[in-house]
Amino acid sequence: QAPTMSSLLEIKSSVLRQVQVCPSFRRRTEEEPGSASADPQEPATGAWKPGDGVEFFTQMRLILKKEEGRRSLPCPEVLLRSSSPAPTEPVDPNRGLRALTQEEVEMLYEEALYTVLYRAGTMGPDQVDDQEALLSYLQQVFGTSPEEHAEAIERVKKAKAPTYALKVSVMRAKNLLAKDPNGFSDPYCMLGILSASGTPREPGPHKEQRFSFRKGAKRGSPQPAKSIQVTEVKSSTLNPVWKEHFVFEIEDVSTDQLHLDIWDHDDDVSLVEACRKLNEVIGLKGMGRYFKQIVKSARANGKAGPTEDHTDDFLGCLNIPIWEVPVAGEDRWFKLEPRSSASRVQGDCQLVLKLITTQRDTGMSQRGRSGFLSYLLLLSRLLQFEHRAEEPNSSSWRGELSAPAATVLCLHGAQSNLSALQLAVLLKMFLEGVLRACSGLGPAVRGSCPARELIWEEQVVCNTAQEESLADSFSAFSEFALRLLRQLRDYFPATNSTAIHRLELLLRCLDKLQLFQPSFEVCPFETELNTDITAALKRGNREWYDRLLNAKSPREQPGPQRLAGLVELVDAVYEDLQSCYSIYASLFHSIIKIDFFTLTFRQLERLVAEEVWVLTEDLSSKMTLEVASRLFELYLSLADIQRFWSSILGRDSRSLALVGIHAPFPAVKLWAAGAAGPAKWEVDTLEPMENSKHSSSVATASLCFSHIQKLWTCLACPDPVQAQGLGTQLSQDLCEAALFYTELLRKKVDTQPRASGEAVSEPLCVVLNNVELLRRAAGQALRGLAWPEGAAGLTGGLPRALLNCTQALDEDLQREACTVTAHLTSKMVGDVRKYVQHISLSPDSIQNDEAVAPLMKYLDEKLALLNALLEKENLNRVLEALWELLLQAILQALGTNLDVSADFYSRFHFTLEALVTFFHADGQGLPLENLRDGSYKRLEEELRLHKCSTRECIEQYYLDKLKQRSLEHNRCGRLSVRCYYEAAEQRLVVEVLHAADLLPLDANGLSDPFVIVELGPPHFFPLVHSQRTQVKSRTLHPVYDELFYFSVPAEVCRRRGACVLFTVMDHDWLSTNDFAGEAALGLGSIGGIVRPQVGGSTRTGQPITLHLRRPRAQVRSALRMLEGRTNREAQEFVKRLRELEKFMEADP
Repeated sequence: QAPTMSSLLEIKSSVLRQVQVCPSFRRRTEEEPGSASADPQEPATGAWKPGDGVEFFTQMRLILKKEEGRRSLPCPEVLLRSSSPAPTEPVDPNRGLRALTQEEVEMLYEEALYTVLYRAGTMGPDQVDDQEALLSYLQQVFGTSPEEHAEAIERVKKAKAPTYALKVSVMRAKNLLAKDPNGFSDPYCMLGILSASGTPREPGPHKEQRFSFRKGAKRGSPQPAKSIQVTEVKSSTLNPVWKEHFVFEIEDVSTDQLHLDIWDHDDDVSLVEACRKLNEVIGLKGMGRYFKQIVKSARANGKAGPTEDHTDDFLGCLNIPIWEVPVAGEDRWFKLEPRSSASRVQGDCQLVLKLITTQRDTGMSQRGRSGFLSYLLLLSRLLQFEHRAEEPNSSSWRGELSAPAATVLCLHGAQSNLSALQLAVLLKMFLEGVLRACSGLGPAVRGSCPARELIWEEQVVCNTAQEESLADSFSAFSEFALRLLRQLRDYFPATNSTAIHRLELLLRCLDKLQLFQPSFEVCPFETELNTDITAALKRGNREWYDRLLNAKSPREQPGPQRLAGLVELVDAVYEDLQSCYSIYASLFHSIIKIDFFTLTFRQLERLVAEEVWVLTEDLSSKMTLEVASRLFELYLSLADIQRFWSSILGRDSRSLALVGIHAPFPAVKLWAAGAAGPAKWEVDTLEPMENSKHSSSVATASLCFSHIQKLWTCLACPDPVQAQGLGTQLSQDLCEAALFYTELLRKKVDTQPRASGEAVSEPLCVVLNNVELLRRAAGQALRGLAWPEGAAGLTGGLPRALLNCTQALDEDLQREACTVTAHLTSKMVGDVRKYVQHISLSPDSIQNDEAVAPLMKYLDEKLALLNALLEKENLNRVLEALWELLLQAILQALGTNLDVSADFYSRFHFTLEALVTFFHADGQGLPLENLRDGSYKRLEEELRLHKCSTRECIEQYYLDKLKQRSLEHNRCGRLSVRCYYEAAEQRLVVEVLHAADLLPLDANGLSDPFVIVELGPPHFFPLVHSQRTQVKSRTLHPVYDELFYFSVPAEVCRRRGACVLFTVMDHDWLSTNDFAGEAALGLGSIGGIVRPQVGGSTRTGQPITLHLRRPRAQVRSALRMLEGRTNREAQEFVKRLRELEKFMEADP
């Protein structure tokens, strides 16, 4: 009974338990004070001992290395690693061709000589045309002496020459002339042999003429043709297809010609009968005249009408010398020729021509040996000679015949009237004998098989005896081939290119064998050959698997001992399936149309699944962590097999026997419970590794996290529920381990001896680098733990629980990095303040760069050291912290030095710009936008204001009010006004219309608002006093509609900073008035100031809605600058504003 998931998840490996020796702060917060949980916990029974964590991850690393090679489909080039000789195929000396007697060898020798000496036709470009070379080659093949060779040639020359015949196949014609009114013709062919005596006459002086069967000849002219044949008439076509075959006897190969006419038939008379009557006149002269008369008589049923002319229309002719026909025959299109220069013809005609012998005066022919058998014996002799000639490279010989051997076989096959199909049959008959008798010749004979598909001719080419002989031969060969296929992996290993080529040749032979199967009356096969091949492959798969199982994981062994061998067996099956897919599958599918990969995969996958199901059931009650580790490796190998099937396009893994194999696998749950804890954390001495800036302990931790993520990816748990539970547990444990490691780092730093006066702590730099590397490694590992989940549970591509865990860990580690950075920079605070104070106390007589030089030298030394100790990310962290430290130090210096000279502030302004350049470092340091943000803006503003005069500060105060935007949206309400300038009276008119949504400042939830209207800055308008509206009681939406006039020149209103300021107050009878909000309106943009008004009144203009607000920090900064001034104008301005601030609440 397999343990339940809940109980398995409680099992923790010593790896995690060693992490729990010093639990993280997350766990400590959940424990009661004073509890004993801080003491080291003893490992549970069955857990790994303290040193086994390293061993665990060493084994996981080996598993990952194995998995890396299985991420993609293998390439054939990777598998075919060797071109060494292929394994030797089995030999059966009792089978094969019978050895010839000496007399039979001599007859075969004379048969070959006869073939060469009495050859006819034109040799091809790849054939040997030198007769002496062919005769010399045959002498070498049969091993005769020169004297014996000469005597044999003389005997053959005394023999009677063979009788030749021409096989003509009239296939089709195209693009003929249209002779009928319907735009077509009714073509037919007449063909025959012209002997030497029938050569056409020399052309006359006026018109060139050629011979034609249908043209009249003079009385007494010699016989022009023999055995005239005619094809059928093809009605109404210009592209007729006949496919009719004829044989003509040849008297003289060197002089005879094949003549063919194409005619357009004009009536329904039987041309075959007319031709038959014409051929009965053999022996008479004037064949042309008799032909014409007989044809006319046939049309008139024997009653020739002298007044009727039924002559057909001529469409073209051909004249082909017999000696031009190639030895191997030819299939060619011939262009039609006219019978005279006045004839008009067009089109082409396709003919298949082959020159054969019908009688041969040789010993083998006289003894009744057919050309079929003679060719087989000659083929055997030549192949064996060629094979011997290739030694010592005979194992790699692929059956390529030399040019003389191919020429001799071509001549003999053509003269024996053997078709291409019969030649292929003879090769296969030779296969059965030689393949079994001599394994070295097997690939050569297979390589000699024609590559193209052959189809049986319509006419019978083999008699019954030949078919029976072929049937026996094919049956024997098929049995032998099936035996080889059963032992496919032994005789044709996928890693040997030579063996794979042999397999390809064998499959091509079997493919050709299937073409003959339906064509025999005496069929040699009881079932379809493909069925036999499939059965042989299945049987071979099972035999191979059983041998592998008995060798690696015998069933007699106990379950735990079988486990390691079963892992090796599954790995061997996986590699075999890769070979099947990449090497064997394409050969079987392309040649004999068998899906070998699917057949093998389903069979082996089912056998493996059965074995695994039995073993896991046996081991469920014997589970230990060592067994779990092995079972986990087995699970990953099984998952690889399943994934390999799914990775092939169009494959559905739901039908596999391995589906659901994860369900009873306790090792997966057990591994997940303990994998998150790396080996015992032992923080090193915080010294950087060689060529690195972090210590070895974080490298080990990062490697462990990477292993966890990669192994989880390999696990690919298909059950979403189980994957979520395991993934959640892994992610939580991984986070705890990461945080616990940072806690150990802090403790290690605290115990480190501190060097006095050391501004940059090297151990702290190592700790900071360790934290950053751990943050990246843990984040990557956590993102790799994603499990399948519904779309609703995914956030940013990750399950929500995993995303929350990842973000929380990242925030914790970022915070930890900031804490370490603060510790690192805190050691520099005193020095930085000392050098900033040096700048502030430097006399005005020295130059700015001299005053800043000590600070810059100090920073240059420290940052050079930090650059050597810190990673880029951490260096930026320290630079940002140090930059903020410098800004605060300068601000503090400015705050303690009030009402000093302008040179003082100019020096600090120079210092600030020098520091920006230093920290930016031409783009290698901090970005300018980061440097000139936050505290920098405040400091720059203060420096700028300190350099300004009192009036310039006052103007800046009003400019800041104009730039201020309402950040509270409508929190303080809105005020509607209308402003314009009356140029005729030189006065500014301000109309306060109404307000809305004011703040309730009284206890009754309402207010008593009034509006103060004043112009600023005061030194722009020294004679103008502020004015105020009436108080509107108990309302938040007062309506005023009051006009105020200010006599001011237009030029002053156009000055930068000139504005009208509206302050809304809440009137209280018994206490001071409350501030409700303010708004400023620049005078430079109102009507009459921008452009003078031309007639009419501006009161019809649109009102302006102003959003009320409270003064912001940038407004008060100018006020602070004025507070430090001792002159009267500054003090009066500050005093007046202070009175207004009494009514305001403190701005947050």
